[in-house]
Order: sequence, then structure tokens, then C-alpha cells
Amino acid sequence: MNNSPILQDLNPAQAEAVSAPAGNQLILAGAGSGKTRVLVHRIAWLIQQQRISPYAIMAVTFTNKAAREMRGRIEELLGLNPRGMWVGTFHGLAHRLLKAHWQDAKLPQNFQILDSDDQLRLVKRINLALQLDEERWPAKQSQWFINHQKDEGLRPDYIQSHGDPHQETLVRVYRAYEEACQRGGMVDFGELLLRAHELWLNNPLLLAHYQERFPFILVDEFQDTNTIQYAWLRVLAGDKCSISAVGDDDQSIYGWRGAKIENIQRFTLDFKDVQTVKLEQNYRSTANILNAANAVIENNSGRLGKTLHTDGDDGDKVSLYAGFNEQDEARFIVERIEEWQRKGKFLGDCAILYRSNAQSRILEEALLREAVPYRIYGGQRFYERLEIRNALAYLRLTLNRDDDAAFERVINTPTRGIGGKTVDGIRLFAREQGCSMWQAAQAMVENKGLTPRAGSAVDSFLQLVNGLDEQSEDLSLERIADMAIKATGLIEFHEKEKGEKGQARVENLQELVNACRTFVTADEEISPLQEFLDGAALDAGESQADEFEDAVQLMTLHSAKGLEFPVVFMAGVEEGLFPHRMSAEEPGRMEEERRLCYVGITRAMQKLYICYAESRRMYGSETFNKVSRFVKEIPDKLIEEVRIKSTISRPVSYGGGYGNAAQSRTRLGGGKVAGRLSDDGGDTGLRLGQRVRHKKFGEGTILHFEGNKIQINFEEVGTKWLISGVKLDPV
Repeated sequence: MNNSPILQDLNPAQAEAVSAPAGNQLILAGAGSGKTRVLVHRIAWLIQQQRISPYAIMAVTFTNKAAREMRGRIEELLGLNPRGMWVGTFHGLAHRLLKAHWQDAKLPQNFQILDSDDQLRLVKRINLALQLDEERWPAKQSQWFINHQKDEGLRPDYIQSHGDPHQETLVRVYRAYEEACQRGGMVDFGELLLRAHELWLNNPLLLAHYQERFPFILVDEFQDTNTIQYAWLRVLAGDKCSISAVGDDDQSIYGWRGAKIENIQRFTLDFKDVQTVKLEQNYRSTANILNAANAVIENNSGRLGKTLHTDGDDGDKVSLYAGFNEQDEARFIVERIEEWQRKGKFLGDCAILYRSNAQSRILEEALLREAVPYRIYGGQRFYERLEIRNALAYLRLTLNRDDDAAFERVINTPTRGIGGKTVDGIRLFAREQGCSMWQAAQAMVENKGLTPRAGSAVDSFLQLVNGLDEQSEDLSLERIADMAIKATGLIEFHEKEKGEKGQARVENLQELVNACRTFVTADEEISPLQEFLDGAALDAGESQADEFEDAVQLMTLHSAKGLEFPVVFMAGVEEGLFPHRMSAEEPGRMEEERRLCYVGITRAMQKLYICYAESRRMYGSETFNKVSRFVKEIPDKLIEEVRIKSTISRPVSYGGGYGNAAQSRTRLGGGKVAGRLSDDGGDTGLRLGQRVRHKKFGEGTILHFEGNKIQINFEEVGTKWLISGVKLDPV
């Protein structure tokens, strides 16, 4: 049996997992260890060697893409059309179950699935019916609460409020939402799993039927299961089915969206006679990269324990680069990518990974400046993001009240009680009068052409924009942006959103302020705000690389899971950013951040660069940062420092193990200085590190020269980019 062609080309651990006898099985599959291959070959083994019907096997994945890949590999390996097999996502399989047993599930036969947008609109209608103030009770907050409770398997009647009026109100919304869904024959994504779980609990004969039908269950990415998914699997498996759980506790990085690492950690306790197989041989990365990843992750407690290894070469050491600031960090990354391209290699081999979405702006600008094509994986460019477009729309209105697109975008963002019917009325009046929507709104307010409530809300909006304009008259561009995102309520609005999405939106808005702060004006005939808005519009208009165009890949570390690249740059690996400053506030968050670092490191196949900025403009202020604790956990022998040759004194961020940032630095490999920086200002007579005085900004230190621009860190106003012709007096 061991000579079976199914086991050919498998290593001993993979073969053991594939050919295991019936029974419960935990397959700990390290990064790059071939887990999909093992899953598919396990299915093939059951069908060919154990004579199990393909229709007696259920395979559960987390994404539709993974399900499609699995079906494709089954067809390729077995020559079998997998169409009738139960291979799909948790939600897809639950939907299939409910469609087959809609009556037992107490659903109409043609029940409809609500997507996230539809769900949010329904919650807004519920809030309106309950007469809840949108500012105090944002619909997105209620939506998050409902989804979270369903992921935990809780109906409204089982939620303990403990006399908390806030919790009681959210439960009231949840109950009204459930009633509306039941009346309308609608289910959301969370309801699919919860209803399918209840279907089995309430129908023992039906459960017994499916336990007999599916004696073998395989589950991919088991470390990402949440409470209801785990409960669903446990009920289905019972004591009769053989379940193979494939996952990696070291890659559990989605706790913020409900994943429970405890599920994979307690699998051997909740299921009987579990055989554990560890897939530790990595087929992706060099030994130095794997050893760095192993060194970091071993600092987490409670691990199930495995150590990645490879039969391949040691490869290059991990390169560590400390930038002066985030611009220097970005220029270094772009320069290295250009060097890679000059060797005749593909841009698509390179990926830039970052902890926070807000980091992408600086990286995008550096790539655009050098005309390096790039694509943001699974996301939008900075100036195309919803919260940024909203903030820019407010700023556009302060300059031009007749900007109808900006007016429509933010008249009810954040929500201020101006409904679609009111906006339609303003639009119609503007068309009839041949004027802008702003002018139409003014006229309708003055002439009482709106209901008292709508008129008051529209008038408040008009006064808000007028106030922004008046207050910004003598302010810097940075302070105008800061005032706008706060006075309009955008910051507060997104702070009320739960989870990583709301936090990312707040950080993006704060990064917009940073963008204004470092913006260099070049045209004295228009206002800095107008010039900035024009530049943002042009940046947004620069389309990303086409899908099939060779381009650098930019993405968050969370988005990178499951992917691999020959060259990986991890940007912003510094305390306060990665690990994120909030990770110390919640139990278990620091360990999840470390797992995220492990995921980032193991994306690299041939070369890994870890970069950080000694000073970074974050959350509205200049911070001087220490290199991340995760970098310190990597042995010195695995790291090489990349240094720019310079005599400028820089902030000392780490005094041991990786040298002193104020020391003279030597550049590895020679050649031009990273980021096209120079040590002197050419014909200006100025030099890097020189103290100068500006008539407006006061005294400062020259940090960079680039083209016709000089970057100076001023004592009173922080870092500014100036045109090199500006008058500066040596101090």
C-alpha cells in the first residue's frame, strides 16, 4: 500500500497524514509545508485506497478561492468531476444545507441572503423605527454587535445585559432586526451558520442522517474557526465521523474578527483519540528566513509546537534597514526594487508588507515618483479610500461651494438626518433653477422649501462648511486638514466603528493630516489647499497597474497570508506600529501580533528586508521609535544591517545588538546612496546635517536632499520639504 502512486513525491510526514487510518486527526501544517497538497491527496487516498464514495466526504475551506482550487486539484489528481461533492466554505455548505431543509429550518423556500451593505441598510431602518439617534447609535456599531453575537452563537434572549442600558439598547436593535429578517425571509452571513447549527440541534434524525452520510470531514485553516463554526463542526462530527483538522496555530492572526486560536489548541481534548502529524518541512523559503521565523515565534506561549526546516540553502541573511524617517524608508525600498528589476527580474516578484493601511501613502508616493508600477492587493489606493474621499470632499467644498459631487458625497456623511428624499429634492430644484446644489440648498432653507426637520439639518450642514472656510483662513494646510476631519465628525464617526476596519479608517484620516504637513507647494499663484487637492486628484487618477501588468505588490500583513514572493519588504517594523500600540491593551493581542510577524517573514522565498523608521509622523505627532521587539528576537547571526554612509546624527532608537543609529554607516554592496539621497546640496552650498534658519519656520537640521527639494527638521514646526532655492541662513 505504501507503494501507492498517491504517496509518491510526498515526504514521510505528508505520507503519514495522507494514509492515516480512519479516526480524528490534527495536521499541524507549517507555512509552505504543502498543506493543500496533503488535503487533496488525503481525499484521493480515501477514494482510491479506502473505497470511500466521493459523496461521503465533506471538505470545508475558508474562502471560495480555496474551494475552487481544491476542486480543481481533485479533478486533476483523480480525473473525477467534483461538482456533486460537498467541497466549499462554511457559509456555502451551510447555505446548501438550509436550501435543502428550509422547512425544518423555519425559512421560506426562496429565502434571500443579505450582503453587508443590505444588512447595514436594514439596521438603519431598524434604528429609525426605534427612534434611535444615529450619532449616538451608529448603524455600523449595531451591525458589528449583531454579527459578533451570531458568531458567538447567541440569540437576543441569551445575551446578558446585567442592567447596562447601552447593552440593552443593542439587544433591542438585535431583536427587532431578527424579527424584520424573519418577516422578510432574509438571512445574513452569520445567520447561515447559526441557523444550520440550530437545524441539527433541533432535528436529531436529520443530524444522524448527515453523520451517516459524511463519515469523513476535512477542515482547512482550522486555526481561523470562530465559536459558531467550531460548534457546527462538533455537532456534525459527534462521535461517529472522522475529522481531519488542518491548520497552524502559529498563523492564527484573525482574532479581531472572531477567530479563536483556542479551537485548534483544544482539538485533542474535544475529540477522541486524535492522531497529531506535524508538517515541518518547508518548500518555500531559505534556511535563514525560516530560522528567523522560528526564533520569533518560539517566544509565544501555549504553542502546539513545531519547527520549520528546509533541505535548501541557507540563502541571504535578513537585511535590516533603519531609515531616518518614513520617506527615507520608502525610498530605500523603491531603490532595492529598481536594483532587482535592473537584474532582469520581475517587479511582481517583490511585495511590500505593512501593518497599517495608512502606511501605503508614503510607499505609493515613492513608487509613483520613480514610475514603478504597483498594485495594492485586496485594497484601494490611499486617495481612493472612502474616508479619504469624504475628507477631501469637505475640503473641496470650503474652496468651491458649487462642487456638486463633493456636496452630494458629504451632505449626510456622517449621518445628520438628511435623507435621500431631501437630497433628491435639492437636486431637482438645482436642475430647475440652473444652479448648484449648494445654492439650491441655501434657497430652500431660506424660503422654507423643506420640512422643519430637514431644513434644520441642511442649514446645520451649510453652516458647518462655512465655518470650516472661515476658521481656515490663517491656518497651515496641516491644521486645516486636522480641523476638518475633527469638526465634521469624521474621526468620531469612524472611532465608533468596531474592529480593525474602523481603526484603519481613523489611521488613514490621521495620515491625511501627515500628507498635508509634508506637502511641498510649488505654485505661489494658488492656495496650498487648492494645490494639495489638485495633487490628490491626480494621484487618485493614476490608475494601478493592470491585472496582468508586471507590478510591485503592496498589501497589509493580514492580506499576505497564503501568498509567497521571492522578495519581501516588511515596512514599519517598529514599536508602536508593529507590534501595534493597542496590542498591549488586550490579553493575547501581543502574541497575535507576533504570529502576524511570523506570517510576514514566511512569505519571503529568497530575500527578506525588514525596515523601520527612526522617526515617523504618526497620529498627528513626530515619534522617535525603537526597532520592534520582534526584530530583537532574531539572532544577530541571521541579520545584516544595511546602512547609508553619512555623518548626520540621527535619533538613537536601539543601542544594542544592531548598532547605534548615530554612528557612521556603510552601504552594503556599494553603488549610489539609497533613495537617491546625497550628502550635500550641490550648488546650494548646504550639506546634510547642517543647522540652518528659515525666516518663517525658525532653526532646523537638514535631513535630506532630493532633486530640487530639501527636507529640514525644524525645532518648532517639525519636518518640512522646501524648494532648494528658498533662502536659508547657516546657524
